[in-house]
Amino acid sequence: MGDMEHHFSVGRAYLAVAIAWVTAQTIKVTKNVLARRRFNVRWILDTGGMPSSHSSGTTAVATVVGLYAGFDSILFLFALVFALVTMFDAASVRRSVGRQAALMNRMIDEIYAQGRFSEQHLKEFLGHTPVEVLMGALLGITISFLVCMW
Repeated sequence: MGDMEHHFSVGRAYLAVAIAWVTAQTIKVTKNVLARRRFNVRWILDTGGMPSSHSSGTTAVATVVGLYAGFDSILFLFALVFALVTMFDAASVRRSVGRQAALMNRMIDEIYAQGRFSEQHLKEFLGHTPVEVLMGALLGITISFLVCMW
């Protein structure tokens, strides 16, 4: 565990991950409330937006694993790969699906306008931009260090 042992506890690890995720989601909900001047409870668990809570949470996990088990441990390697795969998915696969949903929604609108289809839109904001992923990752790392090292 190294010389950080006296600062670290499993409780702090849980707290760091929870704070990282909640902070990212709170930022997104607050931005929506300010922009739209209303509140929607669904925004609490919604995907997409700045910063990425997926990135924030998974990098917080990787960071606390690194702080606890060592950044040169196999456990940190597993946590890091988990975080990277999650961030890649958030920024590429789910974002691509969101773009496809936007295109399909335009097609649905055109067909509906011609009276041949009932309107049912798909959710378009599934993924994150690379900047949203990066900001979420930095948020998770920063919060983990602050919570676990204080």
